[in-house]
Amino acid sequence: MASNNDSISKTLAVVGGLCLVCSILVAGAAVGLRPWQDAAKARDRQANILRVAGLPLQNIAATYQQRIEARLLDLHSGEFVAGDANRYDMKKAAKDPQQSVLIAAEQDAAGLKRRAKLMPVYLAKDAQGQVESLILPIYGQGLWSTMYGFISLAPDGNTVKGITYYDHGETPGLGSEIENPRWQSLWVGKLLYDPQGEVALKIIKGHAPDGDPHRIDALSGATLTSNGVQHTFDYWMGPDGYGPFLARLRNGGLNHG
Repeated sequence: MASNNDSISKTLAVVGGLCLVCSILVAGAAVGLRPWQDAAKARDRQANILRVAGLPLQNIAATYQQRIEARLLDLHSGEFVAGDANRYDMKKAAKDPQQSVLIAAEQDAAGLKRRAKLMPVYLAKDAQGQVESLILPIYGQGLWSTMYGFISLAPDGNTVKGITYYDHGETPGLGSEIENPRWQSLWVGKLLYDPQGEVALKIIKGHAPDGDPHRIDALSGATLTSNGVQHTFDYWMGPDGYGPFLARLRNGGLNHG
């Protein structure tokens, strides 16, 4: 009698075999493509750093290598430490209890929960090798998402030279306006701190008074996203973020340590 090729066991065996082959192909593709994926991520990060530093993007890798020095900063001490900042993953470090600190709820208006002990800092240099700006990663919770960006500061550790947001899930046409160059241009020349060293930068509803060194227009129709940006700066420019490092800059200049 002919065997039954439509039996359930044979069908399951064929399906199982196909699933195994497909999983091997997918896993192999993921492993094989990882170097290209890592290179694309590095290129995107470099482009955003160059953009916020006001440097040309014609040859990203070469310009980054020539003009940007990446350092690792210990946020607690405000000092640079040894390590490869270009290979450092701040998101991964923030999830590792050994490499991060838990943020108390009353201090966590930015919604971070944990933050890495070390953060990368990028020094943008002119053709003579002098530091002309420093670029700091920032992130915090918006209305719908964690908003990731960079801020560029003058070597005085106080004057904003540029800001960019490159990764978020805010509402298109409202909160997503954090990417709008017109809004980002409002930050240029603003001061983070008052003469007493307190964080003074404020995002306000309506139009900030002309010439005000600290206030910036909020995003129209996106109050919660604007609040998220404010909380981001309150945390990262405060004593538990870059505050100690920036205080050292304001008190004595950039230490290449």
